[in-house]
Amino acid sequence: MSVHREKFKPLGGPDGGNGGHGGDVVFVVDPNVHTLLDFHFQTRLQGGNGKQGQGSNRDGANGESIRVSVPNGTVIYADGEILADLTGNGTEVTVAHGGRGGRGNRALVSSKRKVPGFAELGEAGDELSVVLELKSVADVGLVGFPSAGKSSLIAAMSAARPKIADYPFTTLAPNLGVVSAGETTYTIADVPGLIPGAAAGKGLGLQFLRHIERCAVLAHVVDCASLESDRDPVSDIDALEHELAEYGGLADRPRIIVLNKIDLPDGRELAEYVRGDLEKYGWPIYAVSAVSREGLKELNFAFAKEVVEFREAQPPVEATRAVIRPIAVDDSGFKVKRVKPAFEGDVEFIVSGAKPERWISQTNFENEEAVGYLADRLANLGVEDALVKEGAVPGSYVRIGDHEFEWQPTDPNIVATVGPRGTDARFEVSDRKGADERLAERKERRAEVLERVAKEEEARGKRRKR
Repeated sequence: MSVHREKFKPLGGPDGGNGGHGGDVVFVVDPNVHTLLDFHFQTRLQGGNGKQGQGSNRDGANGESIRVSVPNGTVIYADGEILADLTGNGTEVTVAHGGRGGRGNRALVSSKRKVPGFAELGEAGDELSVVLELKSVADVGLVGFPSAGKSSLIAAMSAARPKIADYPFTTLAPNLGVVSAGETTYTIADVPGLIPGAAAGKGLGLQFLRHIERCAVLAHVVDCASLESDRDPVSDIDALEHELAEYGGLADRPRIIVLNKIDLPDGRELAEYVRGDLEKYGWPIYAVSAVSREGLKELNFAFAKEVVEFREAQPPVEATRAVIRPIAVDDSGFKVKRVKPAFEGDVEFIVSGAKPERWISQTNFENEEAVGYLADRLANLGVEDALVKEGAVPGSYVRIGDHEFEWQPTDPNIVATVGPRGTDARFEVSDRKGADERLAERKERRAEVLERVAKEEEARGKRRKR
């Protein structure tokens, strides 16, 4: 709020600028980001605050928006529902919008209000909690027990360099590699190892399974040189299929069986021995070695063939259409609900709606002129008419947003209908109890009720013991 002043012009008119808008929080897919680990350490993201407007018609600067980099395939949940599914490099979504800046008194000038002595407050920005979940975007997913050779296989077929070691669960996050087979290029994912009970969350269970939801082809990588006596390729695939069925939604994906580690003598012999038993599944079977690269070329083109068939079977992508939803003719933009007060002095009417709640948050209730401006806006919107229809009378307790007040109509027609307004509590001395006093009395009454209920419960407990 500002009034222009200069020599010989002590009252040069209002010149208060508008406040700046708050910054947004934007999530954007970055190909150089592969995990969500950074959010384990940084759990709060906040856009910048807008700057205050100033005199001489100077608007405040907008707050700085923050752009948060996430990996491809990130799903954002809010209140248990999917807010956004980010796939494709450069895809972005605004998760939280910054609040709008309040208008300065220059923007509030009207024919009846030449020099407003107030300005609007800025709105609060969006505040919400979201859950980020990563689902890898890959054409081929390598499925297998820990130490089955999945990381070695993706390292041999692509330029990816995942961690490879001789102990289980070396892969804790998915690894993606790009593979070319003739004119076909596809991506292959090495995801964390699977163990029995994964569908129920055992081991890396769900962290593994969610990464194969988007895969077009699933490859069962089987260790043909395992030193564990209670495991064999057939039982491994049976266990893997059981977990996939328990997780659900993957029955339609084509499968390929990969018998790995045939470079070892025992591995080659076992691969030939179980080939006949594995033919019962009806899936292609390939014996390969990630070390000697034997059989990798045939496997590469088999993956490419399945991926091409899957892509051709998908429906064509339709362009996004702009949806225009006009506001209904009888939609006033707010609702008035009458509630039954539990105690004397409780809220009797609740007004809900985007406009009234926003106007309440923008009003400085310490400024009488700003309160009067709010009353005029609510009356012009039709809030007073709606309150009268619901049975409100002068002095009824009304809540809009987080603010409670005693309603005093301003429309002359309404005053004539419901009776005179009486004294204006904003300017005249009134014997009516203030809001703080009513709140204290309300708390005392509720405390008495709670104390009486507690005593009754205690008495019932004593009678049960007897």
